[in-house]
Amino acid sequence: MILEDLKAFAERLDRAYFIDNEYKQYADYDQPLPIGYEQTISQPSLVLQMTWILSPDKGCKVLEIGTGSGYQTALLAEFSGEVYTVERIRELAEKAKSRLEGLGYTNISFMTGDGSVGWEEHAPFDRIMVTAAAAELPRELLRQLAAGGRMVIPVGPRGCQDLLLIEKDTNGEIYSRTIEEVVFVELKGKYGWSASGK
Repeated sequence: MILEDLKAFAERLDRAYFIDNEYKQYADYDQPLPIGYEQTISQPSLVLQMTWILSPDKGCKVLEIGTGSGYQTALLAEFSGEVYTVERIRELAEKAKSRLEGLGYTNISFMTGDGSVGWEEHAPFDRIMVTAAAAELPRELLRQLAAGGRMVIPVGPRGCQDLLLIEKDTNGEIYSRTIEEVVFVELKGKYGWSASGK
């Protein structure tokens, strides 16, 4: 992935297209905005950074956990071969699907359900992007990450998490590196804070 290409596409991608409430007028601001159902659309600079760190390419099969508005999904679809995206809230999933199909993307598969356990049917994945914070690293996602693959995921308690880059080498060994501190909404389901009691 060439950073200049990523930045150029992000500048062309109209964030307002992915917001359908009173916050649409703030789409050009580099800040997270509510999209309903206690979910947010992340600030463009963070979406760009996470996509760059994930480093997808046209040979990659990518799993995205948390479709949300579909904004991050669009960046992944633009620079990946296939994107499999999971959203637990049906209304958000349906809106995102409509938006992304409206942009002409045909390389995205959608599922509504508990994304914290991945999408076993289509594993392994070369890249995994998680856009909600887990209390701990989901074991299912680690298993579904291909050898040589990368995963970007926020992990930690409410209020502040570590944005982690997880890499699996060709022998299946897992390596983790903290990129920075972030604040994300909760990853609901098996690995959310509510389930862990954190």
